[in-house]
Amino acid sequence: MNDTRILFIVPPYVGYDSFMKPAFNDGVMKKKSGEYRNIVSDIPIGPLSLSAYVKKYADVEVRLIDFNVVIHKLEFFGYKSFSEMFNEILSGKEFVDYDPSIICVSTLFTPAYRNMIDLGRVIRNLFPSAFITAGGGVPTNMHRHIFAESDCFDALCYGEGEKPLLGYIQASDKRGFLEAHPAWITKEKSASMQLFQFDFVENLDDIPFLDYGIISIQDYRINSILSTYPFAKGKTHSMPIMASRGCTHHCCFCSSHTVHGRKMRYHSVSRVREDFERFKEQYETETIVFFDDHFMADRRRFFELIDVMNGLGLTAFFPSSLALYALDRKALAALKSVGLNQIVLSIESGSDRVLKEVMHKPLNLSIVNRVITDCRELGLDTDANILIGLPGETKRDIEDARAFLKTVNATWFRINIATPLVGSEMFATCVENDYLKGNYIDCDYKRAIVGTPEFTPEWLQEKVYAMNLELNFVCNSDVRLGNYAKALQGFENAIRVKRDHALAYYYAAVCYEKLCEADKADEYLATARAIVARDEFWRHYADTFNVPI
Repeated sequence: MNDTRILFIVPPYVGYDSFMKPAFNDGVMKKKSGEYRNIVSDIPIGPLSLSAYVKKYADVEVRLIDFNVVIHKLEFFGYKSFSEMFNEILSGKEFVDYDPSIICVSTLFTPAYRNMIDLGRVIRNLFPSAFITAGGGVPTNMHRHIFAESDCFDALCYGEGEKPLLGYIQASDKRGFLEAHPAWITKEKSASMQLFQFDFVENLDDIPFLDYGIISIQDYRINSILSTYPFAKGKTHSMPIMASRGCTHHCCFCSSHTVHGRKMRYHSVSRVREDFERFKEQYETETIVFFDDHFMADRRRFFELIDVMNGLGLTAFFPSSLALYALDRKALAALKSVGLNQIVLSIESGSDRVLKEVMHKPLNLSIVNRVITDCRELGLDTDANILIGLPGETKRDIEDARAFLKTVNATWFRINIATPLVGSEMFATCVENDYLKGNYIDCDYKRAIVGTPEFTPEWLQEKVYAMNLELNFVCNSDVRLGNYAKALQGFENAIRVKRDHALAYYYAAVCYEKLCEADKADEYLATARAIVARDEFWRHYADTFNVPI
């Protein structure tokens, strides 16, 4: 057996309580034991990149377990905690016999913080001699919290981990290496308030084709991010890629720069072409899902990659969205040429003041109207992301945004609650002004925890949900424009995610009536009325918007 045996662990992306008790605005997954909060499971490209890189330069053995996939594959969930699940699975013969010498917990976002801490305790007990570390946005930005709460981690990685992990593997004096290296965070260095530095792979082509051999690709087709976008080609075989790293923007709500930096680094176009060819040959890939933070940073490169995809017969999807200011008619036509049928637009706000003065986002509302109009004319569905509830935003700003967005003909809106991500300017502002009114560690874009002199979390929670209902159902742009079949797709997807969505049933009934399917219209209208009759929650919103149910 190899002396260096690495185990990568991906913890659940949501907390146990949130998983067990979905909120009213959460999607759910069904098991024989009940309904639970849905968890999107996408291929963890970070650990796969680290595995490919260290295997290139060192003789190591690598395995990976993704607990998001584990949870999805369970027919019955009977664990009293995620810790119980971690312990049962990791104490199994497969992992005990493997006896990893290095265990790396990949922790990107704060909702996985508690799971990371619990995993540290479980794996320290099971594998007491292993070197235990964690990497991603949480360890980078929360190392003092982690070391204050847990003695189970030997060190944490600052920023990207390819070079730091390889250096540790190759070091003869491992403790000395950890103390000297600027991207390794030890408890002592963290306590001394030492400043840490990135150790990036500057030429991304130095990272080999990702190590997909340590996972089962089919496991990640259970519930990928594509499934959450109803107008995307979600049923095609897809593969993820980050063709670049870094972002030059300074949006106040983002913390990506704390891991990948602000300087752009790229894979060469020829290397990306090689990856695409392997995707097609080995995995029958049809759709490339780009997770780049700023895919449009280099305009010439953008068109070159479009040409590559056209040549290979591939389509694309961009869940991280594309910079609107770069989406002129030529760029949109290029995206359409590769078969893209839905584009995610990070509009973020319908207020010019908020975009400029609060978010620091390089965008104005005239660009929004132009891009969405062009998309309509080109036959591109648009999924518009909006954030509400930032420090510095006023109720008047939110009303201005609401009024503007009602005039925008986006196919669908995602009105999200602004979340104070650790490492972001927004988080620092909230801490400085005592605006955090709830548990920021477990928060996500659906739960309000920020309170300012302008609004309370409770007011914000209600406002965001009401705006979602108003923009997507009451004032749905495709209904307004007479595109009833397209509108029906969105309503049916809402019903699939939330089976008691009275407004989705009502407006689906309207569409069926317009499409001359009277029986379906009657069925859906009857269902809407039954839900409203028994559920005060939906009665409230039907009355609020004067919906005649």
